[in-house]
Amino acid sequence: MDSRISEPVLGPRSEDTLPASVTTAVKVVIVGGFGVGKTTLVGAVSEIRPLTTEETMTQAGAGVDDIAGVERKTETTVAMDFGRITLSDELVLYLFGTPGQQRFWFLWNGLFEGALGAVVLIDTRRLEDSFDVMCRLEERGVPFVVAINAFPDAPSYPMSELREAMDIPDTVPLIDCDARSRGSSRDALLTLLRYLHTLTTTPPESR
Repeated sequence: MDSRISEPVLGPRSEDTLPASVTTAVKVVIVGGFGVGKTTLVGAVSEIRPLTTEETMTQAGAGVDDIAGVERKTETTVAMDFGRITLSDELVLYLFGTPGQQRFWFLWNGLFEGALGAVVLIDTRRLEDSFDVMCRLEERGVPFVVAINAFPDAPSYPMSELREAMDIPDTVPLIDCDARSRGSSRDALLTLLRYLHTLTTTPPESR
């Protein structure tokens, strides 16, 4: 008889196991500029313990990362965030949050592979950061909705003015969102899914 002590079998926690009833899994990405709340949103809405790749910001990033407006930020995502949310007995969303600094944007290509759509988080203190983000999505043909994240000290503008300033087509949903709130973050994801459904049922010439 082998007298060696058996090593425990490691695996996912029971609460992280995918329900057996799930038949459809959808990948979506959460994108936006530096410090707009992507990691916060994934963490707020994920039903499993989210995977994060946050590292402490150091002096090495000085002069490279634009931290204007988010000077108190001390950590940053260097690869991706990952979470999961089950929307029904059959449907589960896999969430991938992208890094915000442009020096890490080369990772976006891999994160976009297989994604059905994206939620673009916006900080009204740094609207200019959203332009390149939306351009990259449009270039890759990834449908997206735009969510204005609620920062306490951020200026508030009418939705019509924001849509015009960011040149967002009337057909693209533009909504308010509080990335700290599970309910609000979930609503943003549901808005994306409804928009994706609309794209599949509306003739291209009518969009």
